[in-house]
Amino acid sequence: MTQTFGRDRCKNLLSISPMPKPQPSARLRVALFAYSVAWVLLFPLIIAYLAYRGLKDRAYISRMPERFGFYKSATKNAVWIHAVSLGEMRSAGPLINRLLADGESIVTTHFTPAGRKAAYDLYPDAITAGQLTPVYVPFEFQWCYRRFFKRFKPKYGLVMEIEIWPMMITASARNRIPLFMCNAQYPAKSFARDKNGLRGELTSLFAGHMAKSQTQADRFEQLGCHNIAITGELRFEQPIPPHLLAAAARLDIDRPVLTTASAVEGEDEIYLSIYKSIHARAAQNQLPTPLFIHVPRAPERFAEAAAIMGSQNLTTRSRSDIFDKTLTKSKGAKLNEFDILIGDSMGEMYFFLALADAVIVGGGFHPKGAHNIIEPLALQKPTFVGPQQWTIEYPAVEALDAGVLISTDTPTELANLLYDQLYNQTQPNSFTKKSKAFNAAHAGASEKTLAALPLMLQKGGYEP
Repeated sequence: MTQTFGRDRCKNLLSISPMPKPQPSARLRVALFAYSVAWVLLFPLIIAYLAYRGLKDRAYISRMPERFGFYKSATKNAVWIHAVSLGEMRSAGPLINRLLADGESIVTTHFTPAGRKAAYDLYPDAITAGQLTPVYVPFEFQWCYRRFFKRFKPKYGLVMEIEIWPMMITASARNRIPLFMCNAQYPAKSFARDKNGLRGELTSLFAGHMAKSQTQADRFEQLGCHNIAITGELRFEQPIPPHLLAAAARLDIDRPVLTTASAVEGEDEIYLSIYKSIHARAAQNQLPTPLFIHVPRAPERFAEAAAIMGSQNLTTRSRSDIFDKTLTKSKGAKLNEFDILIGDSMGEMYFFLALADAVIVGGGFHPKGAHNIIEPLALQKPTFVGPQQWTIEYPAVEALDAGVLISTDTPTELANLLYDQLYNQTQPNSFTKKSKAFNAAHAGASEKTLAALPLMLQKGGYEP
């Protein structure tokens, strides 16, 4: 039942007969009723949570009517893209660019202010022209979604990654809105937990699934999904902001640079021990000690991470202390006079990565798993990750096989490998060549997605 798509598949789009739509089982219907009741009972707590977040970031409580389905503007007959937060919005970027170029109107929905702001940052011209409308996703009530559908009349919906919201799925089906899981994966741990459960059954109620790899497609099929295509990973096509690369190129740093990207809570102490080990070894061998760039995963962790990094013998400064808004170095600031730079900014990851001679991707030493390895690989940076890779199974397995990702089991092993990378690297050109080939082999996801859509709409019984 699984299909792989490209240009040569387009001529076959009209040869597929519609398939019967899956119906929820009795136990799922009972669970959905209980879920609806729980939302009513717990709704005051949800509002309280947003209000609490709003104390630190007023964006959480601004435009609250949107969360109830009340919108000031609308884009009719739009392509609906649900990108819950910043990461999902960025992964949707290549596809959004293609849809805009094709003349489509788009409405993006988000739960977090970061995701909504990313839409404004990435597409100001399209928003001004009325071609793209970012809004908050409705609360999980059928009537909220009815208002959303009435306002925007989306032709179909694309949910980025593995977001499973029961009312979103069932409301879409009731209102004849084909809802697809796009750039989809089902991580191994989640799949083992869900394959015989209600969450797995809910997944099968999507109109279709555009999976990142054959392994992921097989998992969706085991969950009872049938309308499946293998379309690859959209993040391989994310545009790299040239101004961030230019800002990094302006800096003349005469010491090795190690960047840790997306460090999560509980890992700071681990990475600090690695920094201290490499620093001490370099000093003992009378080598220039590295500049360590430490980028926390979330903005609310900037101060906490800075405090941890500054708690011992290594000296620490923050990006906000050293650079202005244009990433121009402040007068008198010298990058060789401290050990750790805290990346306390949003949307500048490629700047920190471009400066690096090697990259650690955070999350690998946390049970919740590692984060995005595609960004450092896009810049041909030697990339290292801890043992918890289940969240990035694709493309981690493929990257390990290609020799462009290095996996380590312990912080001590990682420190040794990083020291060798920073001071004893002998074949940088060979790595760059392998990395470029790896990126090229995994490109084309947006084209495959757009080629898959008409066929999947027809197989689901919708007009393409």
